[in-house]
Amino acid sequence: MRERCRKVLQSELTHWASLSSDDLLTEIRNRDAYEVVADAKRYQIELVLLENTPKYLHVCIAVDDGSLLASLRPEAASFICRKA
Repeated sequence: MRERCRKVLQSELTHWASLSSDDLLTEIRNRDAYEVVADAKRYQIELVLLENTPKYLHVCIAVDDGSLLASLRPEAASFICRKA
């Protein structure tokens, strides 16, 4: 279960980290949680803006499969997006 969540997390990290800081900030303001389907299973994704400094955005992404255990301790990672 954790391995599947990690794969989804890596995919989401790749997607979100590829955006410009302006696009990233706009997207986070418009949606902070959503679902994706991978391997015929639904995963819940949560985006959290940890820091918005003049030089960078610090964003956390958390993934769980909706089960109680995964919801209590989701797979998560954060990344820094430098501002232009």
